[in-house]
Amino acid sequence: MSNQWNSGIHDRKLKEEICEIGRRVYNKGFAAANDGNISVRVGENEILCSPTMICKGFMKPENICAVDMEGNQIAGTNKRTSEILLHLAIMKHRPDVKAVVHCHPPHATAFAVAREPIPQCVLPEVEVFMGEVPMAPYETPGGQEFADTVVPFLKGTNTIILTGHGTVTFGKDLMDAYWKTEILDAYCKILLLAKQLGGVKYFDERETRELLNLKQKLGFDDPRFHAEDCDLCGNSAFRDGYKENLPVQKAFEKAPDFPGYLQKPAGANHMDADDMDALVQMITQQVLAAMNK
Repeated sequence: MSNQWNSGIHDRKLKEEICEIGRRVYNKGFAAANDGNISVRVGENEILCSPTMICKGFMKPENICAVDMEGNQIAGTNKRTSEILLHLAIMKHRPDVKAVVHCHPPHATAFAVAREPIPQCVLPEVEVFMGEVPMAPYETPGGQEFADTVVPFLKGTNTIILTGHGTVTFGKDLMDAYWKTEILDAYCKILLLAKQLGGVKYFDERETRELLNLKQKLGFDDPRFHAEDCDLCGNSAFRDGYKENLPVQKAFEKAPDFPGYLQKPAGANHMDADDMDALVQMITQQVLAAMNK
């Protein structure tokens, strides 16, 4: 999808793409029966979305609905998805988001129902392309209170676990939003298999910093680039969103504690530019004071 809006609610190509993403979701086992929903923004106030009570693997373009930014249906013979308010909350708070995919990928949803935070600092691709996956608190699906659970986490991620429910991923277009679901579920599957083999092995501090350096060079953002009090992989960069309900790791060994990305590496004895300038200034003042005695 380009930066410009598409032709609107009658864009058949986009409707076909929603159906294709629906087939992928269903064929991957990410949505049983009528589970899941998909949306794409096509105007300032227009969103195409999947219908309710139709299997995502068998949708046709004529089944696709359209709603406005308040959730009112404005086109389509089928009724719009009952969880569209979740999609709209994301789009309202993230104008860059054009597409949203919500479903129940089994391995990621296992973490959701166990209320187990997903470990970081384990797999290079996940550190670079996904980062920390926050867990929105549980609310009964469908209403505005449910939609609002994701709002505190939207600034720093495009991938969210819905506690006790499933996942929601979002991005610049439909394929981008869907790929994030695949990456998340594949990672969760790897974690669960690794646990059966004895547990995960975390990257050390140097390895983690190198991956974050790579992420920054590639132009991807990460909350760890902005939060000085967040260590490399042991703490949550989303603690303000959790308030008093910070998820606690139980199934996996806690990640090691490393200084934050913006802090000096552990054991570092080199000076940054500001420290060096301060030292030079101090020595200069001492020399001048000695010469004036």
